[in-house]
Amino acid sequence: QVQLVESGGGLAQAGGSLTLSCAAPGRTFNSAAMGWFRQAPGKEREFVAAISLSGSSTYYADSVKGRFTISRDNAKNTVYLQMSSLKPEDTAVYYCAAKRFPFNSGSVYSTQNEYGYWGQGTQVTVSS
Repeated sequence: QVQLVESGGGLAQAGGSLTLSCAAPGRTFNSAAMGWFRQAPGKEREFVAAISLSGSSTYYADSVKGRFTISRDNAKNTVYLQMSSLKPEDTAVYYCAAKRFPFNSGSVYSTQNEYGYWGQGTQVTVSS
């Protein structure tokens, strides 16, 4: 079973920053487009950001655009989510996901059903 392992969650103040990391096995990572999703208490899981296999394309939810940055280091088999200007409404469990064999190296995906592999999640709490 493929394991995606998130890290970097924690407590931050409003206006602060956190960076999440997600490590994946090389065979999976090097053939996958990646994404970040989040689930707040009492809400459904929602899309946050996505990055293509090549890293050349990214896509963001409107709620995080301009504040969050997704990136990937293919040498380290790791995808990152840099979060800045954090707001209390960013409080959620954050999940990374992998979609193996995307349509092409520049494809990005925002729909949960596209992703076949998920991490266990990492909690992010933003205090006001």
